[in-house]
Amino acid sequence: MKTIFSTLAFLILLGCCNVRATVDDALSFALEAARPYVKEGFTVREDYWGGDLPVKQSKAIVQQLFKGNEYWFWMGTDVASAKISIHVYDSEGRLAEVEVAKPKPHMAAARVVPKVSGSYYLIVEIEKSPMERTHWALAYGFR
Repeated sequence: MKTIFSTLAFLILLGCCNVRATVDDALSFALEAARPYVKEGFTVREDYWGGDLPVKQSKAIVQQLFKGNEYWFWMGTDVASAKISIHVYDSEGRLAEVEVAKPKPHMAAARVVPKVSGSYYLIVEIEKSPMERTHWALAYGFR
């Protein structure tokens, strides 16, 4: 009986040590990147996007933005040594961001002030990571 409990305890400990972070962890880093902008009056939306991507593969997300608002998009990953990026394009394929930021290597942000209301394309990418697939999350806010 003692052997069974010892084996069970070892398996539980082993499982705890091998737990990988998740999109939720990536979201917490994205929200950490948003913190200074919230102090500037940005409202963070509850909506967010997330998933996992291999290195050098991008994902496009379509988002409706409105003229007269200012937006920040904050991206985070659970892999501290990863390098990520976000860029925003208008419906004509022109770069729409007016500012980019890299609060930390595993965070990225882009600010957009739309000249017209319409669909915009958020392109997220894992540029570098030691992992085969890297979790990411993207949050946004406006004012």
